[in-house]
Amino acid sequence: MQELNQVIAAYGAAWRETEPNKRLELLNQCFAETAHYVDPTAEVSGRNQLSDHIGAVLKDTRGRVELTSAPASHHDVVHFTWHMVAPDGSIMVAGHDFIRLDIDGKIAHLAGFFGDPVSLN
Repeated sequence: MQELNQVIAAYGAAWRETEPNKRLELLNQCFAETAHYVDPTAEVSGRNQLSDHIGAVLKDTRGRVELTSAPASHHDVVHFTWHMVAPDGSIMVAGHDFIRLDIDGKIAHLAGFFGDPVSLN
């Protein structure tokens, strides 16, 4: 089983890697072969589709993703926060990712959310 911090670090690094082969190499370390990824703008399956999605986002935004929290986990579920930084240093979007790990400790399903939930007050 992979160390959780290594899995999350590789995933975060994939969101900063503009070279497709290097990005796919990072995803091979952390993302299960048939894993599923969803966020408000995308739904993809497998490492190749996720690598392509990340590449398109990085090209379109010219931003970079930084993890902003340590992963919190219990059982096979993980939660962490991140933000995307624009080339000028401003924060473009922040969000939360929720992950389910497979038996090998790799990401089997990731659901990403942009921003914080709206307060009920």
